[in-house]
Amino acid sequence: MKADLTFLSSPELEGRLSLQRGSEVAIQWVASEFAKAGIKPIIQKVPLIEFRMDGQASGLTVKANGKTSTYHAPNASGSFPQDVNLSAPVVFAGFGITAPELKYDDYAGLDVRGKIVLIFDHEPQETDAKSIFNGKGSTRYAGSFVKTLNAQKHGAAAVLMVSEPNRKHPSNQERLARIRGVNERARISNQVLEISELKIPMISIDDKVAEELLGGQGKALQKSIDDTLTPASRVLTGVSADVVLKVAEKRKATTSNVLGVIEGSDPKLKAETILFGAHYDHDGLAPKGVYAGADDDGSGTVGVIALANAFSKNEVKPKRSIVFAVFAAEERGLLGSYYYVSHPLRPIAGTRAVINFDMIGRNETESPQTKGLLQIAKDTSNELNLIGANYSPDYKAAVEAVNQSVGLKLNYKWDEEPALNIYFRSDHYPFALHDVPALWWFTGFHPDYHQTTDTVEKINFEKMEKIVRLAYLTGFQFAGETTPPKFRAIAKAQ
Repeated sequence: MKADLTFLSSPELEGRLSLQRGSEVAIQWVASEFAKAGIKPIIQKVPLIEFRMDGQASGLTVKANGKTSTYHAPNASGSFPQDVNLSAPVVFAGFGITAPELKYDDYAGLDVRGKIVLIFDHEPQETDAKSIFNGKGSTRYAGSFVKTLNAQKHGAAAVLMVSEPNRKHPSNQERLARIRGVNERARISNQVLEISELKIPMISIDDKVAEELLGGQGKALQKSIDDTLTPASRVLTGVSADVVLKVAEKRKATTSNVLGVIEGSDPKLKAETILFGAHYDHDGLAPKGVYAGADDDGSGTVGVIALANAFSKNEVKPKRSIVFAVFAAEERGLLGSYYYVSHPLRPIAGTRAVINFDMIGRNETESPQTKGLLQIAKDTSNELNLIGANYSPDYKAAVEAVNQSVGLKLNYKWDEEPALNIYFRSDHYPFALHDVPALWWFTGFHPDYHQTTDTVEKINFEKMEKIVRLAYLTGFQFAGETTPPKFRAIAKAQ
């Protein structure tokens, strides 16, 4: 793994930015490694649109209480692959959530057809350990993709999203501002799937814009929802907005997922699938160096390749089939994995478990991402975080049982921490949206996250080897069990 990761994170691969030369080299290299392992590589083309917004021409004009105000980034910012010019009334839809199994619906009795919907980020009651929304953690309903898609399903023309006014954590904008060089990363073009489920734009707005739209009632509205767990959605009388989004540059291009399959040995169970995933792309070239991405996610990529070799060399084949998937464009919005679940190599309904590696090579240490938000152990040299376990107690129990022979310290703290939107930030998430037991295996953030200093000499290969061994044994067990892990629609802390 060290030799593989030394190559994959080398300056010659130029940071593996999606649609750039280094990314294409990574695609061919992963394919060649699958072939060397005796597994036929499958190149799954992923059609994208790459674009840049015209920040000066894009903006939001708010008309409320007899006043008209126009905002641009960073007060109001959005990206969308086509020009938008619309004027519509604004409707407040709480947290923008429709969760039938929780008997909660912010859109109940609310007509948003053709209107602009204003919603809060995150979820109700996220400081309440007894909340139906996974206590202090997050459920799959809290992500902006799901919220925008839900608004679209209800007929909305656009979404305005603001951080909760009573939040106990940094907003997304405040969190990102903590990361050194984040403005430098803004140089990277936006990318979306050429054919996307999302047909309406989402504009992020700050507290000032939201308070103007809500007439200063934002905190009271959130308190009402949190206190009663009853939606406070309403038409905002006399409030409207004009949304203008202008695309400066746009092109169509294609990247690729790299896939491999080992067919199961059981005549019936081989129709079902266990999937190991990671992503090969990263952030490309920096003005003064390369975003090497050794941990993010070179570590996961070479981990999947190591697994492909291990399964291939074992003369005893698992009963269910195994898919190895190294996804494209994760850093641009999980695009490769979203494409895969829409165009699966094998049916998603028969995918019984997903083991997703994203950053499995480092020791977790306090970083600008995490400072003041959660406690990190002083020694994490033998620690692995599992994210998403609340959706599958069976999966969690299986990993814990196998781990008795491997000896890692397993940590579930990220399932109880809502501030960083961690549950939505890797390639397991699109599978979870399709009711597949899918966990993110993650060794945590560190000060080199998305920096040019995320380099191979800082990798803890001893721990990484143990993680890959645990994944191999767990995956083999999933592939042979009479009853594989089940997905539980209502996430509950264990």
